Amino acid sequence: QVQLVESGGGLVQPGGSLRLSCTASGSIRSINSMGWFRQAPGKERELVAAITSGGTTNYQDSVKGRFTISRDNAKNTVYLQMNSLKPEDTAVYCCNANMFLVLDYFRPHTYWGQGTQVTVSS
Repeated sequence: QVQLVESGGGLVQPGGSLRLSCTASGSIRSINSMGWFRQAPGKERELVAAITSGGTTNYQDSVKGRFTISRDNAKNTVYLQMNSLKPEDTAVYCCNANMFLVLDYFRPHTYWGQGTQVTVSS
């Protein structure tokens, strides 16, 4: 059984910063990619940023230069540093992780966190 637990969301003024964290726990053999998605009311879920086990990153165009994704492989944790936040960044942010399990290491599994609310408003 695997769990992804996020933290760090909240209310921030435009131009402010937040740092999200997501830690995976359970019978994990190894984690491949980890990522952050977001979903605003009335909109589809979209990829914000992703990072491979080797550290290669990928960002949505609208957050490039403002958000930074990183990970601590020893802690099975992925971070999202969000700077210069805008009202349009308001959404529920969810992390996901693609991984091999201890008891099933022939095929990868993808798990999702429960989500954390980020609200950017004055």
